[in-house]
Amino acid sequence: MTPTIFLPGLICDAAVWSDQSDLFTRQGISNQVIDYGDADSLGRMAEIAIAQSPERFILIGHSMGGRVAMEVARRVPEKISHLILMDTGYLPLNKGDAGKQEVSGRLALVEMAREQGMRVMGEAWMQGMVLPAHLQDSQLCNAILDMIERKTVQQFEHQQTALIERPDATDVLQSLRCPTLFISGDQDSWSPLERHYEMAALVPGSEVIAIEQSGHMCTMEQPKAVNEALTHWLQLNPV
Repeated sequence: MTPTIFLPGLICDAAVWSDQSDLFTRQGISNQVIDYGDADSLGRMAEIAIAQSPERFILIGHSMGGRVAMEVARRVPEKISHLILMDTGYLPLNKGDAGKQEVSGRLALVEMAREQGMRVMGEAWMQGMVLPAHLQDSQLCNAILDMIERKTVQQFEHQQTALIERPDATDVLQSLRCPTLFISGDQDSWSPLERHYEMAALVPGSEVIAIEQSGHMCTMEQPKAVNEALTHWLQLNPV
């Protein structure tokens, strides 16, 4: 079976892929989650992923990890057998007021992390990342906060820098020739479902699957639905 590479999002680690990694392991598919270390650009993160990857692999990226996946595809498209991009985006920072507002918001979170710690920052950040109903799920919320707390303020700052300086990936999407799937929480307010349809329109033959009752953190909010989507799509697009 073709191995799988999982790419986590902003200040996330292997915990964000726990249920999906378990699924693939049970199915006999070797898999690993990439750790970006202190990398401060999406390109460098992609190079770290490539250096740890086999000759050919299924590539799955969530949020910032989806953008990293597109940078991997920019560099070594021939190595990717299947590409799955989840709760992500493809455009660079807006040049207008919207861009300035985004930068201000990102830097404010970094400053909060520096002054009050990663967990306190995570509590604020999480408010827009999961559905309000899921904020009452203490097991889910603690798993997310524990994951955030495992990252350093420097790593958080570097990853925010990488996102602020993110490249336009339109050309990457237009160049894709491997089977490609887009997955998004149906109520993701950070990376809306509509954006995934925009991206799919750039990739001939690609598909979009919406995960119901989920915000941005769909792999943790609705792990069963995500696993069913991955299994179904891979069965229809054999490795």
